[in-house]
Amino acid sequence: MCSSILCKIQAQNIKFLYKLRSFSYLHNPSPDKFLPLTIGKLLENAANKYGDRLAVISRHQNDKLSFQEALNRADKLAAGLKAIGLRMGDRVGIWAPNMTEWYVTHMACARGGYVLVNMNPAYQPEEIKYCINAVGAKAIVCPHKFKTQNYYEHLTSIAPELTDSRPGKINSVNLPSLKSVIIVGDEDLRGAFKYQELFDLPSAIDIKQIKAQQNSISLDSLCHLQFTSGTTGKPKAPMQTHFQIVNNSFFAGKRNELDRKHHIICVQVPFFHVFGTIVTVNAGLNHGATLVLPSPSFDADKSLDAIRDEKCSVIHGTPTMYVDLVSRQKIRGEYIDPDIAVSGGALCSSHLFKEMKQFLRLKKVKSIYGLTENTAVGFQSLFDDDEYLSTSTVGYLQDHCEAKVVDTQNRIVPRGTPGELLLRGYCIMLGYWENEEKTKEVLGVDRWMRTGDQFVIEKNGYGRVVGRLKDMIIRGGENIFPKDIEDVLNTHPDILETQVVGVPNERLGEEVCACVRIEPNATITLQDVKTFCKGKIAHFKIPSSLKTVQDFPKTTSGKIQKFKILEDILDGKI
Repeated sequence: MCSSILCKIQAQNIKFLYKLRSFSYLHNPSPDKFLPLTIGKLLENAANKYGDRLAVISRHQNDKLSFQEALNRADKLAAGLKAIGLRMGDRVGIWAPNMTEWYVTHMACARGGYVLVNMNPAYQPEEIKYCINAVGAKAIVCPHKFKTQNYYEHLTSIAPELTDSRPGKINSVNLPSLKSVIIVGDEDLRGAFKYQELFDLPSAIDIKQIKAQQNSISLDSLCHLQFTSGTTGKPKAPMQTHFQIVNNSFFAGKRNELDRKHHIICVQVPFFHVFGTIVTVNAGLNHGATLVLPSPSFDADKSLDAIRDEKCSVIHGTPTMYVDLVSRQKIRGEYIDPDIAVSGGALCSSHLFKEMKQFLRLKKVKSIYGLTENTAVGFQSLFDDDEYLSTSTVGYLQDHCEAKVVDTQNRIVPRGTPGELLLRGYCIMLGYWENEEKTKEVLGVDRWMRTGDQFVIEKNGYGRVVGRLKDMIIRGGENIFPKDIEDVLNTHPDILETQVVGVPNERLGEEVCACVRIEPNATITLQDVKTFCKGKIAHFKIPSSLKTVQDFPKTTSGKIQKFKILEDILDGKI
């Protein structure tokens, strides 16, 4: 009798497990244990393990930095920041393009217990004013000039008191929290410290104290305020801890095979973005990879030069960057032999992945999906994924995390059914800095975080992004996701890149508009597009209007701003 009851229980359990596997819920426990380290301790471990191995090669600065040198510089700078009045928990802004000073400042803040605030180097005066005041930054590090930006002039336009202040003693009406401006460069600028002079301020005892305090910095303490990209509205500042950054970057690096040999990474992504901070800088730190900076901001030709000259084995970039890189390589035909390309920051078409493999001579392409709010990585390609999984999905759930896809009633949908993706786990942000209202919009008391992405979990557990919920086009009652159309048009031989938006239509509500970048000297008409799409997508998805553009508006991190494309169309600029 007991045996009969046991058999029934086992049968019920099997049915339950089978039913559970049919729903869009995943949990991915990992055999790899969490690392109980701060970023500062991680740097120390890297210096001990890799020593004179190069951590950074900045080609545009003709500068190189080993892991040991990075630790030495970080401790000196951390002590220098303390000497000018910073204390643990103070916020330090970094407003700069990719350069060795960015890397060292990141590490120095971790070693000193300061909170690094990543700021977009393209921000203009009002934007940087907002960011400084939003988080109460006490110091800001920036170059004097970059491209058309004059950072010092921008700061003096907001805080004219700067030019009459002693360095470290700013008292500004518009920037009440800001006390120190630290300029990377040799110019003597009134009211500002030279970056290099901070290294001369601390004594040997001061530096020793920085080393001694490492065990007193909590794993769970706030270390980063990583502003969102600002594709819509004011950027928010998700709060990230040492534990979150160290561990998600460890798992990200392992998925990208950085643990299998000494890799040299061509860094096309900006450091200030989570792709740069987590997936690149800290993953490299975890696994001893060398970061190559071809240029301060993305330049396809400089990237090809770096891949060729430095023999880069890994490339990091966004889809738009790879479109341009492939386009230049088709013309230049450089002999390069990288192993892996990692694509993230936006959706990538399978057609682009195939072109990357062909023209960049790659052995593998890998996808990575995540948000600033979940410390960069939620889904990612696995080591042995075949071409279909690598090019048609965003990979499998990150280690030690949970995911579910729900409908508008918050019910978990069956696998293969689109809905909104929710994530939960150690890597989910603490919340938005001093913004409880926005935090509650995306993060429940149960710690499930709403991504705002329309997502599908396939039967095999792999994820596929359908599109942003807010980008969905509703045409005559039909729900249309732009990516379905973009993936088709991106295979057209004359089209480099496509963005699809919904434009107002009196009868249908919205109509489909395709905006395309085309190959040099090519021409394309709306009829060409309609003919190409026929038989490939449903008739109601076929664009009714076409716009050709030279470039798309995008953030410095490479994310295309669809809302600006629509604004330009409505304003008659396109």
